Amino acid sequence: MFFLFEGLKVAITLRYLATGDHYKTLSHGFRVPNNTLAMIIRETCIAIIAEYKDLVKCPTTAEEWKPLALEFGTRWNFWHALGALDGKHCALRKPKKTGSVYHNYKGFFSMILMALVDASYKFIWVEVGGNGARSDEQIYNRCQLKTKLENGSLCLPEPDPLPGDDRPMPYFFIGDDAFALNKNMMKPYSRRHMDHDQRIYNYRCSRARRVVENAFGILASRFQCLLSTFRQKNVDTIEKIIMACVVLHNLLRTRYPGSQNILLDKEDLSHNWIPGQWRQGRESLRDASRPAGVGNNRDARDAKAQRDYLKEYYNSPLGAVPWQEDMI
Repeated sequence: MFFLFEGLKVAITLRYLATGDHYKTLSHGFRVPNNTLAMIIRETCIAIIAEYKDLVKCPTTAEEWKPLALEFGTRWNFWHALGALDGKHCALRKPKKTGSVYHNYKGFFSMILMALVDASYKFIWVEVGGNGARSDEQIYNRCQLKTKLENGSLCLPEPDPLPGDDRPMPYFFIGDDAFALNKNMMKPYSRRHMDHDQRIYNYRCSRARRVVENAFGILASRFQCLLSTFRQKNVDTIEKIIMACVVLHNLLRTRYPGSQNILLDKEDLSHNWIPGQWRQGRESLRDASRPAGVGNNRDARDAKAQRDYLKEYYNSPLGAVPWQEDMI
């Protein structure tokens, strides 16, 4: 019977996650047969997830949510944001007997990683396995996060005033145009026919929302199997690999928070945006061209009024930052 030490199994798996090397390359490097490699990588990813899954934890009380909102406010100057939400397409070979189910609008087969990210680039909620043909809005509308949000089990903090203000403001997630605007989901204004105040709001919102792009960038730069096309035939195995990458990402962000900062977008002393290394030579992980979602008319009106109030706040002396006029 072919026997491998546990340390070698971990080394093989980490090598694969970090490089995305073909199994043949790994087989030659570690002197392990291809079929054994496939089993080792799957089993080790399952073990990694079981050991460190608690590092990807979504808050379920107001007391747990409020520090996340405070960090978004103090670090990114966007108050009452609880997390930035987005999806990433992970390329794979067409699974057998699936037709065009995994074929996305970009023209390749993919599995979607949907994630909610905090202000420190850590994943606080993920859902892996959505087929590429579905939009981010479709996946979000059917996910546990949306269900818990609607039934109240997420226990978001009660609305309270923004700093220096006296009007209660709900807490919310930040998304892009792929998501429907509502009181718990804020997003930028459409780029067409924007006025000055809307540009200011868009700058402030997008500055905070970039944390999810950066989180995906760090994730894929550190675990380059996500930059290649998955060749595994079993989609469940691919889910386990992606989830193991997410868990290890949070482990690194927790133990060594500054180790990956070279990859991040930065701001100079004048708050001009400097693209991070993860963007260089690669297509942006953001899907800016996706169609916007559509919501209930009453909810949409209330959400637009809420966004308009945020716009007014960030253009007022109470919420403005000194450099925002130079950014639009």
